[in-house]
Amino acid sequence: MSSITRFILDRASEPRLQAPAPPVSVVDQAFRCAARAPDHALLRPWRYLVVEGEGLAALGDLFAECCPPEASDKEREKARNAPARAPMIIVGIASPRHHPKVPEVEQVMSAAAGMSFISLALNDAGYGAMWRTGPVAYHPSLHDGLGLLPGESIVGFLYTGTVASEKPSVPRPDTKEYVSRWAAPGRTSPWQV
Repeated sequence: MSSITRFILDRASEPRLQAPAPPVSVVDQAFRCAARAPDHALLRPWRYLVVEGEGLAALGDLFAECCPPEASDKEREKARNAPARAPMIIVGIASPRHHPKVPEVEQVMSAAAGMSFISLALNDAGYGAMWRTGPVAYHPSLHDGLGLLPGESIVGFLYTGTVASEKPSVPRPDTKEYVSRWAAPGRTSPWQV
């Protein structure tokens, strides 16, 4: 098994993150990896925001503003404190462009693939990462607060930093639980047993 395959099989989200955050050189390398995501027609339909320091508190305020009117004070405070769970958050933004042969969904998937590559690159450099979304990712007030343009969307918030404590491994399903083989009617698949 190649080291890349082993690395991916060992990958896990790390919810307990602390300072220090990855340095600029590591984050820049991760963004170069993101640019290697599949990208039909080379549209580069993504961009990223790096949030750290005082920006985390401002992001927390935006999160709290996005709570529904019926949210309790405790729920608003939880939302406000969410960005403090890591010393850095990378906001992945899908920024689709009109193209006659590349549907928007493909461009959003390219942005998501880039986020995954960033996560793997940060892990490879020794940092932990946790990809989060939730209702706040789709809230118009958050989009306005972060300066998203019309048609852009958030594909995720990648919390990153130094792993504070090891978490137990998560059991992974057997491939038989989520993979099936298809063959055209009347033809035999080489995968059939």
